[in-house]
Amino acid sequence: MTHRERVVAALSHKEPDMVPIDFASTRDSSIVVEGYERLKRHFGIQAENVLTSRMMQVVDVDERMLKTLDIDTRGVFPATPPDVILGENRYRDQWGVERVKPPGSFYYDQLSFPLAGEITVSSIVGYPWPDPHGPIRTRGLKERIKHIRDETDCAAVLNLPSGFVHTSQYLRGFEDWFLDFARDRRLLATLFDAVLDVNLATCKELLGEVGGEVDVLLASDDLGLQSGLMISPEAYRDLIKPRHKRYFQLMHDMSLAKVLFHTCGSVVDILDDLVEIGVDVLHPVQVSAAGMDPARLKKGWGEKLALWGAIDTQRILPYGSIDDVRAEVERRIDELGKGGGYVLAAVHNVQPDVPTKNLLTMYRHAREYRPSYAA
Repeated sequence: MTHRERVVAALSHKEPDMVPIDFASTRDSSIVVEGYERLKRHFGIQAENVLTSRMMQVVDVDERMLKTLDIDTRGVFPATPPDVILGENRYRDQWGVERVKPPGSFYYDQLSFPLAGEITVSSIVGYPWPDPHGPIRTRGLKERIKHIRDETDCAAVLNLPSGFVHTSQYLRGFEDWFLDFARDRRLLATLFDAVLDVNLATCKELLGEVGGEVDVLLASDDLGLQSGLMISPEAYRDLIKPRHKRYFQLMHDMSLAKVLFHTCGSVVDILDDLVEIGVDVLHPVQVSAAGMDPARLKKGWGEKLALWGAIDTQRILPYGSIDDVRAEVERRIDELGKGGGYVLAAVHNVQPDVPTKNLLTMYRHAREYRPSYAA
């Protein structure tokens, strides 16, 4: 199979010739700058780092590395309005949120929550929301996809704006955001709709440009914690699910590509809801979170929900031996690969404490290993 055929087959619940692997085709499956610098030195590559998320400090991995590691996917990363640089390691993004990278930190911390405190519906309506239109949003997309089609045989993954949960938390502040569920859901609903309107309009621009030319659409909104959902299933179904349905429906209306939904943590309690409203593929399958045992997920939802990720980044990749990493790769392929429905990748972005040898072992062994079901 070609790399693209392998991914498409797996996401269509057909068993490919081997389990497809992903590295850095999404802003949530890449590598943090410090680890990437070590990886570049290993491969003898000198190239400028191109960030796909300033906040998370993750990169668009060099094509030469992806080819050497035989990666099946390639990312398509739309441009956004430029951040306003406020000083050394400090910026303001298109939403008006300011962040700073403290000395010695790997990431940017949030400094301001523009809609925190005592606000009204009018405060939300009158907020200076980003312009979802404008040529910068679609600049270079067709050229990037042409490059993927002409120079590789890989699956193209279009990274779409997140829904509204992330951004509403950044704007409202986490404490007020959670309190609003108890004291003023009308206010929170207004905020959700305002953010979603911007992101849906942006998605329309992007999908109108290249929605028919890509294989996978990345959507995202974190809903889980290590121990369970960050809100109750009832609260999810009341306030978030109907809006997520609009978000996913737009993607299905404008593209035949599979919808890959990134949501961290334990989300087992709403997997049926996610399938119902249009999620085709779940990422990152945080195996260390409560209830997220991959074998259980495959048994309960494997016929209707593909899984993407599942290689543990909390314990195995940073602290395990090479043998531990090999065993993790074999375990996940054995659990998830039969009958298709699995793309192998790290659980979320590879962090700076992951040894290069472990990262390389993960990808190389994924190509070497032949599970018993494939015999």
